[in-house]
Amino acid sequence: MKHVTIFFMIIGMAFSLQAQRVCQTPEYYKQIMAQAPASLLGTIGQGAGRDTVRNEILVVPVVIHVLYRTAQENISPEQIASQIAILNQDFRRRNPDKINTPEAFRNVAADAGITFCLARTDPMGRPTSGVIRKYTGEDYFMMDDKMKFAKTGGDNAWDPTKYLNIWVCNLGNRNLGYASLPGGPADKDGVVINCTAFGNTGIARAPFNKGRTSTHEIAHWLGLKHIWGDNRCASDGIDDTPAQEGYNFYCPSFPHMSSCSPDANGDMFMNFMDFTDDACMNMFTKGQAQEMRGQFALNMARNSFLNSFVCDSALASGAPVTDTIPAPRPVFSAQVFPNPVTNFIRLKIEGLSSLEGLQVTLLDALGRKLWMKTVNEKVTEFPSPALVPGIYYLRLTGPGTLKVLKVVKIN
Repeated sequence: MKHVTIFFMIIGMAFSLQAQRVCQTPEYYKQIMAQAPASLLGTIGQGAGRDTVRNEILVVPVVIHVLYRTAQENISPEQIASQIAILNQDFRRRNPDKINTPEAFRNVAADAGITFCLARTDPMGRPTSGVIRKYTGEDYFMMDDKMKFAKTGGDNAWDPTKYLNIWVCNLGNRNLGYASLPGGPADKDGVVINCTAFGNTGIARAPFNKGRTSTHEIAHWLGLKHIWGDNRCASDGIDDTPAQEGYNFYCPSFPHMSSCSPDANGDMFMNFMDFTDDACMNMFTKGQAQEMRGQFALNMARNSFLNSFVCDSALASGAPVTDTIPAPRPVFSAQVFPNPVTNFIRLKIEGLSSLEGLQVTLLDALGRKLWMKTVNEKVTEFPSPALVPGIYYLRLTGPGTLKVLKVVKIN
């Protein structure tokens, strides 16, 4: 009985860990600071030529780099659209669940006045959907920025002075996402989100299926720290976020007290910068909004976005480009033997790990389809006694697969 109890305790702990939020932005920032000379930091977007205007609604154009190895990871347009809608609710305090903000904190809850749109003009001035879909050979990515470079299985960033780059991919180590902070290296600037924590539909997985991972990480991209300051009872530098001992998981009940709570209201665990479940997050504070908006001020890291108009499709010219970078076709061999054939066409396939979805079509010399069959074996025989002597073509098609073989039929 003791062993059974221990077993279920281990299973419970594993389940618990899977359900906890993991954001690696602080660790990522330390990594960047160790790698990049200080002279390279703090330069993105400076000197755009104008300052913010009071009450100006700030617009951030977004490009989504969808990196997929499986069809499931190639998330739907609906899932992408849901995330953009959530960002526009959360950063304008138009989220329906704002009613869950405790009365004690409503007086500091804020509309940050920041909106997001999918880019409609690419860096070359051509029309775009704002979404790039690219097959990757990587099963998953880590916090090493490989998803940000084509040479390492990812996709290169678009101009970070005009676009917020968001890479959506399969992340390892239970990581939901991470963000570059203002002023980081330009080729790594942006946000990375796990495909199962993006938006509120499709493959988004509870309890991180309300789109709040992107809200959290983009707020990092705009300069916010975790609400507990990433240390015990530390400061996040924002005056109207109360001190708390550390992060909160799941969805606590209000009030939730910690050892350094300044008053009876306890932790602001419903803040987007804590670690609670998506359904428990619902607010930024006025101080946080001011900090994020400050990044768009003159000589600050996001100032160049004031002069970015790539969400305007009227500025695009030329033919639209495809938003999909196709998966590479697998290398394999196929042969008909013997060739010429008589009463049977024998097909041998080598080099494919799976034949799922592979079809064979027989065409005559004029390209007319005679029959189509599914291939289930590495060596397959197709009866062909009715074929008249002549030239035929065997076309093999499947997921990412195309090959055409010439077949000679004799008596």
